[in-house]
Amino acid sequence: MSKRRRPMTDEDGKDAALIWDFHQMRHQLRPCSVGICLGGPDPGIASFAAELFRRRLYPLLLFTGANSPDTRAWFPRGEALHNCERAIELGVPADAVLVEPAATNTGENITLSRQLLADAGIETANVMLISMAYMERRAFATCRKMWPDVDVICASEPLEFDAYAERIGDPPLALDMIVGDLQRVIEYPKKGFAIPQHVPDHVLNAYDRLVAAGYTTRLAAV
Repeated sequence: MSKRRRPMTDEDGKDAALIWDFHQMRHQLRPCSVGICLGGPDPGIASFAAELFRRRLYPLLLFTGANSPDTRAWFPRGEALHNCERAIELGVPADAVLVEPAATNTGENITLSRQLLADAGIETANVMLISMAYMERRAFATCRKMWPDVDVICASEPLEFDAYAERIGDPPLALDMIVGDLQRVIEYPKKGFAIPQHVPDHVLNAYDRLVAAGYTTRLAAV
């Protein structure tokens, strides 16, 4: 499915910014029963989750995620465990965290976290999903499908695409990631993995241009 990319252009960057903005839900943050920190190739997720805990937006913080090819080098013992340890280093009390170490995709992040909270007898009228900015929309759609009776708010560290790409040190890879997540937003409802969401034409056009330019290494087989 992938092909050799041409050098990244200014137009690619503009298309990336359009998709990056679409991925973010822009939810107004308010206190929730629990924060669920989703895994991913960005150590900043745990830091932001800890910041929201200190702001008293939730009394309990659940970390979910096993390993993946993208995160194994950073988190050899699993995303959830490493993110949990980072949050504790930043002042989150150990008795205010839970760890779900088995999830290998966003659907499992939601279903296994839901089961862990139920097994612990923790009532969850609402949850806050903390993720990378470009995962917000897919996480929301997945949660609404897999856990329809809970109110969900999405949160991510306030970053623009250029800052995120600089952080991970590989702008083309960052672009691959946001293109791949948009494909999942479009395609996963057809598979029953998520609720459908409207994607504006200007975002679809940006997606088509970037796929044509070869930003395809994170596209899923559909």
